[in-house]
Amino acid sequence: MKLPKITETAQPVRRRYDDACGTAHALDLIGERWALLVMRELMLGPKRFSDIRADLPGISANVLTQRLEGLEGAGLLVRRKLPPPTSAQVYELSLWGYEAEPIVKSLGRWAARSPAHDPTLPLSATSLMLSFRTMFDPARAQGIDARVGFRVGTETFAGRIAGGRFDVGRGDTAGADIVFAGEPTMVAAAVYGGQPIDALEAAGVLSVEGDRALAERFTTLFPLPPKAAPPA
Repeated sequence: MKLPKITETAQPVRRRYDDACGTAHALDLIGERWALLVMRELMLGPKRFSDIRADLPGISANVLTQRLEGLEGAGLLVRRKLPPPTSAQVYELSLWGYEAEPIVKSLGRWAARSPAHDPTLPLSATSLMLSFRTMFDPARAQGIDARVGFRVGTETFAGRIAGGRFDVGRGDTAGADIVFAGEPTMVAAAVYGGQPIDALEAAGVLSVEGDRALAERFTTLFPLPPKAAPPA
């Protein structure tokens, strides 16, 4: 009797460092390619699979599935189903997973000092908002008490500057003192690239609503760290 052929799908071998150092174990957890960026995309709340993939255009569906499964297995994220009428499955960081935000922010600030960093590459809306949380300078924001809205790509965010702090998350822009609207890279061009708001608006790639003077000042509140000096 001829036995049926059984085809098994080979699972990727997860490499580990076999090192007791906490840093080594951190890389065991999030050191796989794309893993930390998947976590970054969930830092402002849950997302559907399709939304995560859209914000990470270089990742394949297969690799994203593997990373989500790996992060879930490590206890860093959970899957849940939204109630009707949506009934969509979303991925969300666990409480422990959200604790990685300072790691993401510190790593981003450190890497921004690299002379090889290319700010013209694609940027997700979540990445932009996290960069604002990272680069915000309280000293430059003295005396400001304002609400800032963003319509970035297909997402909306609501921010508040008060008491030398800047908090931002997904939310409605209604009631904001200023609202920036445009693709993430265009908002970044105004804030980090030194591009005048007027010029970006004239080019049709950015719009700003509300208090004009406040908008101009807002773009100065997020200074980038100096570039690292080349080796002597």
